[in-house]
Amino acid sequence: MRHDERVGVIVVNWNSGDLLLPCVESIAGQTIAPERVLIVDNASTDGSLGDLEERFPQVEVLRQPVNRGFACGNNIAIEKLVDVDWIALLNPDAIAYPDWLENLLASARQHPTVVSFGSKMLRPGSDVLDGTGDVYHVSGLAWRRDHGAKDTLVDHGADQIFSPCGAAAFYRRDALKAAGGFDSRFFCYMEDVDLGFRLRLLGHQSLYVPNAVVEHVGSGITGRRSDFSVYFGHRNLVWTYFKNMPSALLYRYLLLHLVVNTMAIPRYTRRGQGGVVLKAKRDAFGGLKDMLRSRREVQLSRTVSTSDLLQSMSTDYSALVGR
Repeated sequence: MRHDERVGVIVVNWNSGDLLLPCVESIAGQTIAPERVLIVDNASTDGSLGDLEERFPQVEVLRQPVNRGFACGNNIAIEKLVDVDWIALLNPDAIAYPDWLENLLASARQHPTVVSFGSKMLRPGSDVLDGTGDVYHVSGLAWRRDHGAKDTLVDHGADQIFSPCGAAAFYRRDALKAAGGFDSRFFCYMEDVDLGFRLRLLGHQSLYVPNAVVEHVGSGITGRRSDFSVYFGHRNLVWTYFKNMPSALLYRYLLLHLVVNTMAIPRYTRRGQGGVVLKAKRDAFGGLKDMLRSRREVQLSRTVSTSDLLQSMSTDYSALVGR
C-alpha cells in the first residue's frame, strides 16, 4: 500500500439539528486531513447546515431535493469521490477523536488485503460502548457487538468483525464499487450489514480498529426505538437474509429465521409497536421478489466458501435472548 492514500469523508445529514456542527468540527480537527469532505443533505428543514460552508470552506455540501435515505445518500457521495482511495463514513450524531482517520489508515497499511474497517464507538462522555463492529447471526438478526458494555471490561484487540457499523466505517473505494455500493432500496438501517455481507461473499474480510474511536449518540436523529427505526430495521433484516445467505445456509436456518421474525411481533406489541413490525414484515415479504432477483447476481459473484462464511457469523443461540 502506498503512503499517500487519499481519503474522502462522507456525512449524510437529515435534520440532525445541533449534532452536525460538532461532527464536522471533529473531521476538521483530524491529525490527518482528508482529501475531501462531503455532506449529503437530504432536504433538511431544520437549518442544521447553518453556516457550515462559510466556517468550513473545505466541506462540499450536496443538497438533495428530497430525503433519499442513508444508503442512497452515501452512494451519491461515493460517485463524486472518484479521486480518493479510501472512504470514511461518519454519522452526523458522531464525534471522531482527533486520531480517528490516522489510526484507520495505519491499520489499513498494516493489513493491505483488508477492505473495510470498523471503529470503537462510545456513548458520549462515558466509557460505555455503543459498539465494536457488527455481528451477524445465522438467524438473520444483526446487532452491534459489545453494545452497552463497559469499555474497560472489553479487550478484543484488532480482530475480525462481520462488518463495520456504517456510523463510523472505513472502506476501500474500489472494493465498495465492485460490491455495488449500498442498496438504495434499504433507505436506512441494515444497509451497512447488507454491504458487509456482499463484501464477505466476494472473499473480503473486515477488521475492528480499537484505537479508531468515535463518540456516537446512536439513532440520535431518528430515535433508537422510534417507529421509523423499528420499521426499516425489521424490514431490511429480512431482505438482507434472503438476498445474501447462500442456499445451503439459507435453507439450514430458514425455520429459525421465520421463528425470530414471528416472535418479534408479540414482543413489539407489548411496546405498542406491534403494528409497525407487522407492516415491516408484510412489506419485507411483499418486496421479496425484487430481492430474489438481486440474489441471483449476488450469489453468482460469490467467491467465499460456505464454511468460511459461516465462521464469520454467530451461531450462539443464547445471544438471541432478548433480541
